[in-house]
Amino acid sequence: MESILRSFWNSPVGPKTIHFWGPALQWGIPIAAFADTKKPPEMISRNMTAVMCVYSGLFMRFAYVVNPRNYHLLACHCTNETVQLYQLSRYVKAHWYPGVENKEEAETEAK
Repeated sequence: MESILRSFWNSPVGPKTIHFWGPALQWGIPIAAFADTKKPPEMISRNMTAVMCVYSGLFMRFAYVVNPRNYHLLACHCTNETVQLYQLSRYVKAHWYPGVENKEEAETEAK
């Protein structure tokens, strides 16, 4: 067990490097976006959500291409991309197809 911890501590993506702490702190973005899924879709900013989708898409590629590969950062941005796309779909449903969410809610309540 000690050798596993020591190898992780001294690895190129271990806690001594920015390759560990950058993604660790980046997890705040998808966590906040996930918390925002409980808010009404009228509060979603279309521009900011679209920018976050592009941002995470670009950084997913960066995390995969950088040497050493940063799978921790890749997982963080994949999660963020997924949550932001979900938020964008909520925005689209609420603003461009206003009856869709009400139908879903009515069907859920009827069951």
